[in-house]
Amino acid sequence: MSRKTILVVDDEKELVELVTSYLIKESYHVLKAHDGAEIFPILQREKVDLIVLDVMMPKMDGYTACEKIREKWTMPIIMLTAKGGEMDRVQGLKIGADDYVVKPFSPKELVARIEAQLRRIELTTKKASAIRFGGLEIDTEGRTVMADEQNVTLTRKEYDLLLYLVEHEKMVFSREQIHDFVWGMDYEKGTFRTVDTHIKTLRIKLGKYGNWLKTVWGVGYKFDGDNE
Repeated sequence: MSRKTILVVDDEKELVELVTSYLIKESYHVLKAHDGAEIFPILQREKVDLIVLDVMMPKMDGYTACEKIREKWTMPIIMLTAKGGEMDRVQGLKIGADDYVVKPFSPKELVARIEAQLRRIELTTKKASAIRFGGLEIDTEGRTVMADEQNVTLTRKEYDLLLYLVEHEKMVFSREQIHDFVWGMDYEKGTFRTVDTHIKTLRIKLGKYGNWLKTVWGVGYKFDGDNE
């Protein structure tokens, strides 16, 4: 797994160096800035996984910077501030911050909060890469299929066909539409029997979940995961 990159933004240079030293010990790659306006050239050229952002800075404050970041980027933002009032925290969260740490703070606590935010993103990404219907699970990142926790071995075209129908659940597609998407519009044009053959094979391989590949007579096929 590649190292995560953290951008630390604060006009207190000593604090930036302190936080940086703790993050490096935890194997993070650290980028530094000392004003909100310095953030954007960095984001244009670097992949940043999380931003630690001070509120009170001379040229562009953290609130303004946070709003501008959220116009284009979605990485977690942890705000740092000397203000501990509820309204200050609410303001930061409303404009797109993910967490709020009040100065003075423990660097270890900040590192823990960074780890929590990155773990949340990782879990969200993993969930987004998996499509589940009952005991049928399709991992779109790993291109694997599981039925009742048992691996289902599919060819590349079988997988592409299944994913196409699953991602468009309950939508009916003609053999020609399926053929053009999975095999390409220029591939052996004129016969779509291969679609029927692949549907038949998929039904067998998926076992009881094969019943979710429905034939719509006179039209084509659809995936319906509501019933077996």
